[in-house]
Amino acid sequence: MAEYRIALENIRLYGYHGATPSERELGQRFEVDVEITADLSEAVADDDMKKTVNYEKVYRLVESEVVGQKYHLLETMADKIARDVLETFHAVKVLVRIRKPNVPIAGAIDHVEVEVTHSR
Repeated sequence: MAEYRIALENIRLYGYHGATPSERELGQRFEVDVEITADLSEAVADDDMKKTVNYEKVYRLVESEVVGQKYHLLETMADKIARDVLETFHAVKVLVRIRKPNVPIAGAIDHVEVEVTHSR
């Protein structure tokens, strides 16, 4: 079995997630990376797009969670995305990273990042 890695990096979406009521009311930008490991040998052998991972469908799945839901924890959102991608695209392993660039804490910080990996 060959393992192929497909990555969607730095998906930028606006969502309403966070620990504070103002974060969930006003919203903010989030950045998401999704790395999918799957056996795509059949797709490669047949050069068949229907047998590989559809990037746009992955994007839409991420978009529906970030834009269409509200979470207190980034960990919960990352976990939901990883589980859905793993199941929907029959992957062997899925890694999801979510960054929150505008963190409401007193101090200088570039971003907060949460990462989760699920595998079969």
